Amino acid sequence: TAQNNLGYCYEKGQGVPKNYSEAVKWYRKAAEQGNMYAQCNLGYCYENGQGIPQDYSEAVKWYRKAAEQGHATAQNNLGYCYEKGQGVPKDYSEAVKWYRKATEQGHATAQNNLGYCYQKGQGVPQDYSEAVKWYRKATEQGNVFAQYNLGLCYEYGRGVPQDYSEAVKWYRKAAEQGDEDAKEQLQRLKEMGY
Repeated sequence: TAQNNLGYCYEKGQGVPKNYSEAVKWYRKAAEQGNMYAQCNLGYCYENGQGIPQDYSEAVKWYRKAAEQGHATAQNNLGYCYEKGQGVPKDYSEAVKWYRKATEQGHATAQNNLGYCYQKGQGVPQDYSEAVKWYRKATEQGNVFAQYNLGLCYEYGRGVPQDYSEAVKWYRKAAEQGDEDAKEQLQRLKEMGY
């Protein structure tokens, strides 16, 4: 745990100069001892090329180790890798499986991602009502992407009755958190008189 925490200090520059390579060194020491937090952090470093060359296959390897221990963020991230085909063949059913595991722990990003799978019919039958259900769960935790997605559902009447004032409400919440797409949608609806 101390090794993982030291890695985090180097990653964020807390008490020491920010140094991604040093963060990776300490994350790896902890990850190789089975620390799921360090495994997830090391996976993130590989996914984003922080302190080491970007390597999606290595990211998947470390996310999987943490995900199998029940780490919700790693489960979500592993699902995302399957959804996008990063480091593994694209597999929507596998993405849904990992998103679902993370949602069972209340992970807001995974709730949004699972809602998106239902909206698009990726790995599950298309079901707008189910998408709205998951977007709502994520919005309850302030997830900006879910707020935007829920706004879209209200604007176009997908899974809920069409309601421009509700759409504006959710776009505004997302825009207040800096979401540029939501700002554009708000402007467009304003020009339409909403």
